[in-house]
Amino acid sequence: MARRASPDQLTKPVGTITRGTTGVNRLRRSDRWLTHDELVSGRLRAANDPLVVDLGYGASPWTTLELATRLRTVRPDVRVVGLEIDPARVVPGRDGVTFARGGFELAGLRPVLVRAFNVLRQYPEAAVPDAWSTILSGLAPDGILIDGTCDELGRRCAWVLLECSGPRSLTLAWDPFTVDQPSDIAERLPKVLIHRNVPGEPIHALLTAADRAWARAAPLAPFGPRVRWRAAAESLRQEGFPLRRYRRRMRDCVLSVPWETVAPNPVAPLGV
Repeated sequence: MARRASPDQLTKPVGTITRGTTGVNRLRRSDRWLTHDELVSGRLRAANDPLVVDLGYGASPWTTLELATRLRTVRPDVRVVGLEIDPARVVPGRDGVTFARGGFELAGLRPVLVRAFNVLRQYPEAAVPDAWSTILSGLAPDGILIDGTCDELGRRCAWVLLECSGPRSLTLAWDPFTVDQPSDIAERLPKVLIHRNVPGEPIHALLTAADRAWARAAPLAPFGPRVRWRAAAESLRQEGFPLRRYRRRMRDCVLSVPWETVAPNPVAPLGV
């Protein structure tokens, strides 16, 4: 497969330097989802060049190394490249993972999968469409992007799955034992949605309904939060919310819906 210029040939990464906070095992929930999601794992297995980019890995490369280890259970020959826009954060390669300087232009690479976690959260909401467009234009055919956010310990996570045609789904995943109700995840919504959690917006309607369903499932609390959440999720489906069903039992509480379920309402032009 033809490739674009190597990372070393590019001198002007697209984007701005962000805080770069990170931590060991912080992205475990999204990693578990990536390895078990049929679309993601299927695209990775089918790729002629199984190249994955971890965009904006931060001040330390631990989450990139963990991603490589987990994705190798799906495809042992996966190639993982960690990109950072701050040259001071680029470290020597190790454990089969390469690190280089790069931003939304992906340093000239053509990956089948890009993970960008806690990157766009630090940008203004208006910058999201252009950032998505730049990343998606650099993907390999059938490539996919995960744009996500999580808390410092990785207990509350949310991400959007995108293809070149645009967003496909929103997924929320959380530690069953440290979150009181589904709407607690609102503070970790991706940038494209975090300011839309207000009455009248689809994401607000979903989270409000999820809290109601969680409350109705309270009699199951003695059986644990996972059992309670499965009942709450089924209640949401009965209300008409198209929550995805997972064939395997999840250790996390997971809520995943098609993008059209939560897509933000159009913003009216000024003066209208």
